[in-house]
Amino acid sequence: MIRYLDLFAGAGGLSEGFIRAGYDPVAHVEMDIAACYTLKTRAAYHWLNKNNKLKIYNQYLNGEISRAEFYNEIPKQVLETVLNYEISELNLKDIFADIDKKLNNRQLDIIVGGPPCQAYSVAGRSRSENKMVGDKRNYLYKLYAEFLKRYEPKYFVFENVVGLLSAKDEDGSLHFMNMQQLFHKCGYSTEFRVLNASDYGVLQNRKRVILIGCKGNHRDFYPDIPMIENKYTVGELFKDLPQINAGEGVVYPVSTKPYSGEYLYASRIKSFDTEPITFHQARPNKQQDLEIYRIVVNQWNHEQKRVSYTDLPKKLRSHNNTKSFLDRFKVVAGNLSYAQTVVAHISRDGHYYIHPDIRQNRSLTPREAARIQTFPDNYYFESASGKPSRTLAYKQIGNAVPVCLAYNIAKSLLDLFD
Repeated sequence: MIRYLDLFAGAGGLSEGFIRAGYDPVAHVEMDIAACYTLKTRAAYHWLNKNNKLKIYNQYLNGEISRAEFYNEIPKQVLETVLNYEISELNLKDIFADIDKKLNNRQLDIIVGGPPCQAYSVAGRSRSENKMVGDKRNYLYKLYAEFLKRYEPKYFVFENVVGLLSAKDEDGSLHFMNMQQLFHKCGYSTEFRVLNASDYGVLQNRKRVILIGCKGNHRDFYPDIPMIENKYTVGELFKDLPQINAGEGVVYPVSTKPYSGEYLYASRIKSFDTEPITFHQARPNKQQDLEIYRIVVNQWNHEQKRVSYTDLPKKLRSHNNTKSFLDRFKVVAGNLSYAQTVVAHISRDGHYYIHPDIRQNRSLTPREAARIQTFPDNYYFESASGKPSRTLAYKQIGNAVPVCLAYNIAKSLLDLFD
């Protein structure tokens, strides 16, 4: 079994892909408490599935037992793989101590993960007065390097937004160049590619820098990650979901409709027909927003055209900014082969992710967003309190690595270990 450590783990999209490929998680380190509970619940799911006890998981999702009662059914060592820490100089000693205990003198084979992307992203820099220069998140890669020094894995996978390639430090140097030089000092050769999730079984246009490090001096070691031909359109993601309108739906399990397609099974989003789903709940909307949604969806469905904010009737325009972000109202077109990139902003409003069915006239539910990210339907998104939160689910989903992209990276790395 190949052992891995997941840093800046989020809700576990990257980790889920590695588990699917047969890797064994030693620990997941994440600062957000809600995401940590999501990771614990997913670790519990995998243990229950392996031990033929999924009835307990279903009882929990249906609200028949509390989270505390649910966790009592799971071995402590399973839940304790999730470490709730901010990765900082102050916490490094404690994080290392916890990981050392879990390794128990065994070798760590690979480290995966990428720091929060806000400081590197082009959008984040455009909203910042000083272009994110000096933001402490720019330097989290230095802490990542501390884990490489301590555990000396054979490989590491560092994931981040494409904006990383152009983000500059205070002295004008490129963060990415500084990062590669530091990793080299730690004893690693590095190679990178810009991968688009749409080439690897994900119905979403999502480009990411995937940097892979190899211990020692090596060249041309980047694994061959075969692209997957896409035969599907985005509408396939929504075919079996119950029809709901704005403000309708529930976070608790509801059955899906019969499904005779292929994609949901090929991507392993769906395990069996009519499998129940959680978080199929649409946010409520003002009448003004719903009127805009109707215009946007009708324009696309009848003319295959996107609507600019300045094209809307004046009575529907309440934003003062008419110079930028003019595509702020956007339909997730069901007849295209991929959707626009799902980001954490979906937790604030759904205007950029409008459902293509005019009869439903709403933005996407968390479950629909999770399907775009190729999370399995049995993946549950937690909150800190234990009370289901649609907003926190959106945030965790938007920040995640698509599971199918992670799986294809992980699967290709197996050849390097062999």
